[in-house]
Amino acid sequence: MSYGILAAGAYIPRLRLSRRSIVDANAWLNPALKSQAKGERAMCNWDEDSLTMAVEAARDTLAGRGRADVAALHLCSTTFPFLDRLNAGVVARALDLADDVSALDVAATQRAATSALRTALDARTSTLIVAAENRRAKAGSSSEISSGDGAAAILLGDGEPIARPLGRATATADFVDHYRSMEQPFDYQWEERWIRDAGYMEIVPAVIGRCLAQAGVAAADVAHFCMPAAVSRVAPAVAKAAGIPETAVRDGLGGQCGDTGAAHPLVLLVAALEDAKPGDRILVVGFGQGADAILFECTAPFEAAPGHLGVRGHLARRCEELNYSKLLAFGDLVEIERGMRAEADKLTPLSALWRHRDAVTSFKGGRCTACGTLQFPKSRICVNPNCNALDTQEPHAFADKVGRMNSYTADRLTYSPDPPACYGMVQFEGGGRWMMDFTDLEPDQLEVGRAMRMVFRIKDVDAQRGFRRYFWKAAPVTPA
Repeated sequence: MSYGILAAGAYIPRLRLSRRSIVDANAWLNPALKSQAKGERAMCNWDEDSLTMAVEAARDTLAGRGRADVAALHLCSTTFPFLDRLNAGVVARALDLADDVSALDVAATQRAATSALRTALDARTSTLIVAAENRRAKAGSSSEISSGDGAAAILLGDGEPIARPLGRATATADFVDHYRSMEQPFDYQWEERWIRDAGYMEIVPAVIGRCLAQAGVAAADVAHFCMPAAVSRVAPAVAKAAGIPETAVRDGLGGQCGDTGAAHPLVLLVAALEDAKPGDRILVVGFGQGADAILFECTAPFEAAPGHLGVRGHLARRCEELNYSKLLAFGDLVEIERGMRAEADKLTPLSALWRHRDAVTSFKGGRCTACGTLQFPKSRICVNPNCNALDTQEPHAFADKVGRMNSYTADRLTYSPDPPACYGMVQFEGGGRWMMDFTDLEPDQLEVGRAMRMVFRIKDVDAQRGFRRYFWKAAPVTPA
């Protein structure tokens, strides 16, 4: 047994907004945007954010694996929905990790994920590192066009790893290429040429050199170079300065999903692991007020477990979106008249949320130990009319179960941020049923008998008090 990367996964939202639609809507003000009209960017649905994407990336990583051995969870993002609540705690509960798991939020820099990865490698504990980003940008800005939403996760631990660490190095420098303050909801970025020449080119090659020297590996032996960069052509320039072959520079996935911010180093690392052969050296770099460089050697072919999609699978699972207004509406970048039905008070009783945390966040129901009947939610009395036993139920997880659509409604009377509101009865394989919201499908794709998987999403938002309420929804097993 040795220590290293045991599993890796990702999550990229299915909605892909055409950059042409962004440019067409804003070219009247800035005609120069036309040069950025190629490709598409991943876009969160209205009920997705950095926490829901983190849960899905972690589930993708843990597919086919037990979760009892995960000792630590490091959640990395610069777009956490809560400033004073342990965001990693929400993800840990949604994943049904043990109560004694060590959960930590890592934030405030674009290299949060590589710093968390480096720290976990130093500790040599069983650690799940998850990074997710859902950045907002000013309408018509270059950042709005180049950014994308997404998440990735890496599981470290003892066992038979698919990649082992060879070396790592870091440097801290208060180089402010961009920033976002408490008073400013959008990033403010400085001039690109200065960022390239004074930032990347002066800081990163030296860190790479120290990392390779520690590992005793020549730069020419790096097979996969993973370094996100918001400035074009920076990654090849850094690779050349460090002596790394240009053929090793990984595609930044800008044309397919966009730059996913703090998550992007892990997104590129997961993509490299999917393609790497045993013996390949993978160098991942994170840049932001300094730099991290971590070198891995692939030790085994990447084998996807049932249900695992990874970067490749999620890129293939796409739904083209041409309506730029949805990006503005879902990101609260425009004030929309939502109607009187949206004015209901959505106060969340925190005491009730705590009492029912297993059902609400972990999606646990009950199993009757007397007759074996499954039900959601768990209750004191078995719902089987031939049993009705009292206090015989044990907790039973429904989050990873497949269900089938028993009935459906596409409701345009009730309020939904993306009408119509689609919901219906889901019958779970093995027993149990629940009336659920549907997501990631269109009304004409509602069909009785359709296989549905469970996904962790935003249920609604209490705008009056600034609280997001999460619950589980049903999405198609196959892309809709």
